[in-house]
Amino acid sequence: MTDFNSLSFIVSDIMLSLQSFYYVNKFFQMPKYTLSVNNKQMSVEVDADTPLLWVLRDQLNLVGTKYGCGVAQCGACTIHYNGSPVRSCQFPVSAVGNGKVVTIEGLSENGDHPVQQAWIEMDVAQCGYCQAGQIMAAAALLKKNPNPSDEEIDTTITNICRCGTNVRIRKAIHLAASKGGKS
Repeated sequence: MTDFNSLSFIVSDIMLSLQSFYYVNKFFQMPKYTLSVNNKQMSVEVDADTPLLWVLRDQLNLVGTKYGCGVAQCGACTIHYNGSPVRSCQFPVSAVGNGKVVTIEGLSENGDHPVQQAWIEMDVAQCGYCQAGQIMAAAALLKKNPNPSDEEIDTTITNICRCGTNVRIRKAIHLAASKGGKS
């Protein structure tokens, strides 16, 4: 036979749990951010300190931007923020504000940006993992400096390519520059 006092305590505990859940969610909701990503307004609800990389990949399903090191050293996560290259793995979503974010998916609609075309023509990619970040860094460089020297490329493009395609990367940047790669 069921003990009605025990049942009453169980129901009371359930009700308290539901009330606690309601109040926790009501008062501790995730902040909502409206971001300009690839010329589209997108809304997300995430912790303020969530790296933009994870918002792009996990919330917005823009998976071209890669996770490499998580400490802003390798450059696989490079995106453009207001036209400048930024390592998104260490850039909190709360810092985006009204800025404009461009990912590899937004660099050109059809993959026909001069840097992307030069990458293909020079057969730059080996494993390909770092290439989105490399391309974004190169496109930002050419926008600021349409005809960089080898030294300027080496100084500015600090992304790491573990496959060692740096010579082809430099040649591709020069090729894109010769074709007006700052678009």
